[in-house]
Amino acid sequence: MDTKIKVRKVYQEQILQHEKKKHGNWNRTLISDRGRRMDPAFERHRSELLARERSGHTAVVADSQLYVWGGYMSIADEEIFIPSDEIWVYDLEGGIWQVFHMTGDVPPSMSGTCGCSLNGNMYIFGGCDDSGQTNQMFCVDLTDGKYVWKKMVPEFGSAPSPRDKLSCWVYDGKLIYFGGYGHKVLADVSSRNRNFILDEPSWLQDLFWGWNNEVHIFDPVEGSWTEPRTHGRTPAPRAAHAGATLGCRGYVCGGRVMETRTNDIHCLDLESWTWTEIVPLSATPVGRSWHTLTAVSETTMFLFGGLSVDCKPMSDGWLFDVETKKWREFEHPYQNKPRLWHTACASKDSDVIVFGGSCDYILLVDTGHCNDALVFQTQPHPLFRISEDYIAKNVRNLESLRNQLHCLPPKLLKALQKRIAFYRPSKKQNNC
Repeated sequence: MDTKIKVRKVYQEQILQHEKKKHGNWNRTLISDRGRRMDPAFERHRSELLARERSGHTAVVADSQLYVWGGYMSIADEEIFIPSDEIWVYDLEGGIWQVFHMTGDVPPSMSGTCGCSLNGNMYIFGGCDDSGQTNQMFCVDLTDGKYVWKKMVPEFGSAPSPRDKLSCWVYDGKLIYFGGYGHKVLADVSSRNRNFILDEPSWLQDLFWGWNNEVHIFDPVEGSWTEPRTHGRTPAPRAAHAGATLGCRGYVCGGRVMETRTNDIHCLDLESWTWTEIVPLSATPVGRSWHTLTAVSETTMFLFGGLSVDCKPMSDGWLFDVETKKWREFEHPYQNKPRLWHTACASKDSDVIVFGGSCDYILLVDTGHCNDALVFQTQPHPLFRISEDYIAKNVRNLESLRNQLHCLPPKLLKALQKRIAFYRPSKKQNNC
């Protein structure tokens, strides 16, 4: 048997033993029998199923479902990759987790990959597996319920050099990648190359590791990689930064640049390929890496968490208006839940769903991985949403509401029943 397969099987067994101790046999039943019909006893406990705690994973939202894949967790003193042949799906309306078995060209288990969704598909590129950084790309259809991975082999052009902790913008049917940390061969490293900063202590034979500020485009229709010629002042090479797309512009915020963590913000016009550095006209968040930046309106982005310049896990939230160029600190109920290397996805009504991540400085103490989903309301909800949530929260205690549910149209009643399930008594979670 291949050594990597042996290692992966050992990893999976360690995770199963860990979860059996914490949750009993329910996760084991689901993972072992994913392809079969669940037994009635498990169905009764399905509402208590929780995704594995993790950091360095990828997540996307599509059709009110949060899809979570990959990453790693800590068991004792070991960092264990999450099995790559499973995908966790969280119903944002009903608040219920499910896990599904994946087949096809299953990627290696890894962390630090860059994930995004386009036309019902989730794409992952890069990341770090047992062998180090990779430059492979995989795709899975999220709409057919089969979860079959497909390895994307380019028809034209060459993939970027191996890297992880990069960012991605989706625009005009294309996936546009920026930055990251990885390695290049000696022939591709030049003292005059401003797109790559060498991490001097990290080199081996003809491989050199470092940070880059390259822009690469993947066209899923043509299966092609291209590297546009950009103009303007390019951001410094970096990794573990955050990115978001607003209209035809891609934004980059913060990240690690050599031994520093920054709070700068840059914009790339995705049509003219022109870089612009934005100088905020307000107080700014502290420099950080491993944070997230999420578009919540046509002009606003939401920043959350990360690891600060003084290596402190952060729990602050900020809104940035690209028109006024001003940051505004955002009050929220999760000030006691610092997160870094988490994911943040835009949901309906400008909500942001933060999942997983660590509440520790993971380079020193790597045990505080989380599995709770934090929902940030960044904009006022519409009246229908307010009414729906009021009924769902109070129907158990108000007989007058319960007696009128049967009067609702079937489609509306079904939707409301999912929201009622969402507000059922709280479940146990592995919070930090």
